Amino acid sequence: MGMETTTEQATRQAAMGSPSDEEFVRRVCAGETALFEVLMRRNNARVYRAVRALVRDEDEAEDVMQQAYVLAFTHLEQFKGNARFSTWLLRIAVNEALLHLRKRSRLVAIDGGADDALEAGMKRLERPTDPERRTAEREFVRLLETSIDALPASSRTVLMLREVDGLSTAETAEVLSVSEDVVKTRLHRARALLREEWENRLGGQLEEVFSFLAPRCDRVVAAVMSRLGMH
Repeated sequence: MGMETTTEQATRQAAMGSPSDEEFVRRVCAGETALFEVLMRRNNARVYRAVRALVRDEDEAEDVMQQAYVLAFTHLEQFKGNARFSTWLLRIAVNEALLHLRKRSRLVAIDGGADDALEAGMKRLERPTDPERRTAEREFVRLLETSIDALPASSRTVLMLREVDGLSTAETAEVLSVSEDVVKTRLHRARALLREEWENRLGGQLEEVFSFLAPRCDRVVAAVMSRLGMH
């Protein structure tokens, strides 16, 4: 068996729980740029969920993720460690998702109107399911995703960050640039808007919502590394 590359070693170490994201940031800034891949793989799932909750389209979510990662890499030296790296990264990703939505809204206005948000979401769900979903047979989770997609954007995003990604109220407030009281209010509203029959089933299934499986993870990482000239 051949020797592991530095990135492969770092990836294996990351899977074992060390070193921290912040240590990898320091090493990337010091010149070990290939280690940015480790940071992406560690944070892909939470970034995807946050972006996907806003844009409500899987392909668009991947595009937004790539742009967010490129921005994070090019501005990595601006990370001061005042918050966790994941919080700093999520804030970039959420801002990119909001910018994407504003651009999309302008394009829709030029095209002459848009479907109702819920109707548009249902149309997207009528598309053939991708292999990841067929393999995982996640019918219940798909229906739960439909319910979450029907929530207002502000409620969806808070639900993803707090309940799925496990951010604290303070971290969620920082990512969204709102007060902690606003986070609490939006989360309460999100829970209230989910129909009662779904609330009884959320328990062990919620962490699977908008899961970031290996093929998608590899695709996003490869695209970003290519854009950064590292592959």
